[in-house]
Amino acid sequence: MADALGDWLAGPVLRNLRSSLGPYYVLIAPGGAEWDGPEERLSTNTYLGVPRPGHPTMLTRWIIEPQTPGNLCDLRHLRALLATADPLRTVGQR
Repeated sequence: MADALGDWLAGPVLRNLRSSLGPYYVLIAPGGAEWDGPEERLSTNTYLGVPRPGHPTMLTRWIIEPQTPGNLCDLRHLRALLATADPLRTVGQR
């Protein structure tokens, strides 16, 4: 999973490990292009526990660690990934 996400997003991704369906968090620039997708975007006054790179925790783990300060995922790549994932979900449900 990490390799695929790394190829698509080229930026940091976290996963909530509290359940097997735990969400993934893709880190994008705040205040950049407005998010208009159906997926939820965390906003102001939202707390997201982020472990120090190289130090996994029981609740949250880096799927792709940030490579440099300010290294974030490209919003265009995230949109492309989600546009690809939606049709695949439909096929998987048949």
